[in-house]
Amino acid sequence: MTAIDLNTMQGLTPIINALPGEPVPYYLAAGEGLRYERDGQLWTVIARGVDTGELFDAAFILGPRGAVTPFHSLPNHQRSYFVFEGSAQFWLPGQSRTLVQGDSIHVPAGTPVAYRMLSHMTKLLHFSAPSGSLDALVGKDENVDRHIYSPAGTGELFLPAGAERHDLPLVPPTDVWDDQLPAGAEAYFLRNREGDRRGWPDAVNAYAARGRHTGGRYFAVNTLAAPQPYIVRHFHQRHSENFLCLSGRIWLWVNGQEVLLTPGDFLHAPAGTVHSFAIAAHNTQMLGLLTSDVFEPFFDVTGVDTTDLVYTEGLINPSVVIDGMRANPDLDLVVVGGPPQRVRAADL
Repeated sequence: MTAIDLNTMQGLTPIINALPGEPVPYYLAAGEGLRYERDGQLWTVIARGVDTGELFDAAFILGPRGAVTPFHSLPNHQRSYFVFEGSAQFWLPGQSRTLVQGDSIHVPAGTPVAYRMLSHMTKLLHFSAPSGSLDALVGKDENVDRHIYSPAGTGELFLPAGAERHDLPLVPPTDVWDDQLPAGAEAYFLRNREGDRRGWPDAVNAYAARGRHTGGRYFAVNTLAAPQPYIVRHFHQRHSENFLCLSGRIWLWVNGQEVLLTPGDFLHAPAGTVHSFAIAAHNTQMLGLLTSDVFEPFFDVTGVDTTDLVYTEGLINPSVVIDGMRANPDLDLVVVGGPPQRVRAADL
């Protein structure tokens, strides 16, 4: 970005509860976005190509027990599905798992995937890069006002434009630990908080996907943390950062404005956005989806390797983060000041 672009971005307060139609900071409370019902599943689109600079698109899928999307593949999109609430059975060719809250599945371009929701009010996050997988949905003027699927289950099945249907057997699920990230770009299941883990002070970052799995398009990290104050104010020049609250409360300071994230809330911070975050509840979980993968080394160099699935309070010296940043000046990180002061609901 040029200096003018940075100055413009840093002067923008986040758009609240609306898709902006351009790549600027914005916040969506749980349930907000563009909503479409397809075959009994409510798709709530929280990011389109026009909102993200064509980097990705994303939607929450809310549905009842028994809702099904059959085997299909996309030739040009890397996709990840995260179970936010409820449970679902997912299939890859020749294998299947029952996934529950916090579990995920990661699907490279050309790989068939299918799912069936196993409990009422199951909620999945669909994340796809580059953008375009949801164009066939948002390109139709058939969105709905309601925030829940209808009891009758209306609408026709939605499959992305260019999707290829596959007639593959729906094999029974197997109970596999699924705790390791693969060596390369292949489809895989991952259980909640598994994967590569790095310890921070009163926090553990667990990689759910690395750049080697997504063709460098994005990486995903799940942060489990204790309450802690704002970090330093900073921005990124070459990647966008996306915050989703899985549990607990997260304060975000975005170009001078504070917003509170509770479960299901989403914030998009494009490159150039000055931001900071603070954890405001015990055992908060935050999902970060960062596009592209240029920032992935940050969590390696500012944390310590750990096999623990949860943090130990007070175990890690806070200086490990600052020391890691100082020793690695080539990270896509520009610090512009100390931590901001809490202004809104300071006693919460």
